[in-house]
Amino acid sequence: MFKVGYFVGSLSSTSINRKLAAALVRLAHPGFEMNEIPIRDLPLYSADHDEDYPPVARDLKQAIADNDAILFVTPEYNRAIPGGLKNAIDWASRPWGQNSFSRKPSAVIGASIGAIGTAVAQQNLRSVLSFCNSPQMNAPEAYIHFTPDLINDEGEVSVESTRDFLRNYMAEFHQFVARVYTALPRGE
Repeated sequence: MFKVGYFVGSLSSTSINRKLAAALVRLAHPGFEMNEIPIRDLPLYSADHDEDYPPVARDLKQAIADNDAILFVTPEYNRAIPGGLKNAIDWASRPWGQNSFSRKPSAVIGASIGAIGTAVAQQNLRSVLSFCNSPQMNAPEAYIHFTPDLINDEGEVSVESTRDFLRNYMAEFHQFVARVYTALPRGE
C-alpha cells in the first residue's frame, strides 16, 4: 500500500480540478491510500521564515513526509501553474537542504475548459519538480479537456472513455511509484 498525497492547484471551491481530484480518488488503484494536502492557508513564502517555519508550513512539510508519492492536480493560469501551488512548493522545498520533494515520486494531471487542457502549466510544473529532485511519471500524459457535466462534485465521471483513461492513469501511477521504490528504496 502506498500513501499518496495530492495537491489541488486551484483554491476555488468550485474548481474543475477539485472535481478531477475527486474522480482520481474514486478511480485510484486499490494499492493507493489517497489524501489531500491543503495549501489554502499558507502565507506567502519568504526566507525570513526559514529559521522558524509557521505551523501551517511545518504541517505541509510533515504531510509530504507522511506520504509515499505526490499527485499534482492543477489548472493553468496565464500559461503557468497557479501562484498558490507554486507558493506551496516553495514552502515545501525550503529551507535549503530540507527539500520535501527530493526522491518523492510524483505525477501531474490537470483539467481545463480549453482544448490544450493545462499542457503548458504541466510543463512549467515539471520543470519545477525536476529542480526539486522529484522522480516524475512522464507517461501517460493527461491533459483533460473539461466539458460541462464531465465530472460531478462527488467525482463521478459521465464519459466512459474518460473514466477508463483516468483509471488507467492511476494504475500507471501505481506502477511508477512501485518502480521508483524498487530503484530508490525508502529511507536511503
